[in-house]
Amino acid sequence: MITTLSILVGAGVALAMSRRRIGVVPTAIASILSLMATLLVLGSVRAVPAGHVAVVDLFGSVSPQALPAGLHFVNPLARTVPMSVMTLENKEVVEAPTREGLTVGVEISVLFHLDEARASAVYREVGPRWIEVLLVPQFRSVVRGVSASYDAKTLYTSGREEVADRIAGELAPLLLGRGVIIEATPLRKLTLPAGLQASIEQKLQAEQESQRMQFVLSREKQEADRKRIEADGIAAAQRIIGQGLTEHLLRFRGIEATLKLAESPNAKVVVVGGKDGLPLILGDR
Repeated sequence: MITTLSILVGAGVALAMSRRRIGVVPTAIASILSLMATLLVLGSVRAVPAGHVAVVDLFGSVSPQALPAGLHFVNPLARTVPMSVMTLENKEVVEAPTREGLTVGVEISVLFHLDEARASAVYREVGPRWIEVLLVPQFRSVVRGVSASYDAKTLYTSGREEVADRIAGELAPLLLGRGVIIEATPLRKLTLPAGLQASIEQKLQAEQESQRMQFVLSREKQEADRKRIEADGIAAAQRIIGQGLTEHLLRFRGIEATLKLAESPNAKVVVVGGKDGLPLILGDR
C-alpha cells in the first residue's frame, strides 16, 4: 500500500518538476494526476468505530491481525470488514425435552462477545455470519441436552439458576477455541403444558401448606415445653419452700407480722395466746 502510494506521489512530483524545467506537460494532466493522488490518499484512510475491529481483505488475502478502533491507512484497493467485539445478546426459543420425556418451551438468552485477537481467523474460517454458523447451533444443542437431565418441576422452580449456570459451563468450552467468549446464559421464560403447570402449582401450594403446618406444630410444641418447664419449676420451688416451713418458723413469722400490725394505726387490740399460740388482732376494721 505504502509503496503504491509513494510511487504515485513521486510520479506527480516528477511531472510537476519536469513541467517547470521544460514546460511541455499540460496543466490539465498535472491537475488530473494531483487529483488522483489526493483520491488515493483519501481512499487509504479507514475509520473503525468504537467496539469494533476491522479485518482487511485484499482480494481474498486476509490480514493476520484485525485493525483496532480508530483511524488507519490501508491499501486503497483493500476492503475492510468491521466486526463487533462488544457484548451481544442472542435470544432463542427452544422446544426442549425434560427427564420425564415431556416437551417444554424454553426462552433463553446468551450473552457473548468476539475475541478481538481471533477476529481475523473467524472471518477467514467462518465469515461475517459467524453468529449463525458457530453460536446458534451449539447453543440450541446444549440447551436441549441440559434440560433433558432435569425434571419439569426443577426447571419451573428453584433449579432455574442451576440450569442456566450449567448451560453456560457446557457451552463456553465449545466456542472458546473458535474465538467466541460466553459470558452468561440467563433463562428468561419456561412454558409448560397447561395441565402440568397447574399440577406443579398445586403441588407447590400443598408443600407450602405442609411447611406452614410443620411450623405451627413446632411452635405449639415449643410452647408446651415452655409451660411444662415452668410448671416443673413452680412445683420444685413449692417443695423447697414446704420443706423449710417448720412450726417454729411459722410461729416466729406470725409474731413478726403481729408486731408490725400492732404498730399500724388501724390495729385496736392484740390478744396473745390465740389459736395455735398465735396472736389475734381485733379492731374496728
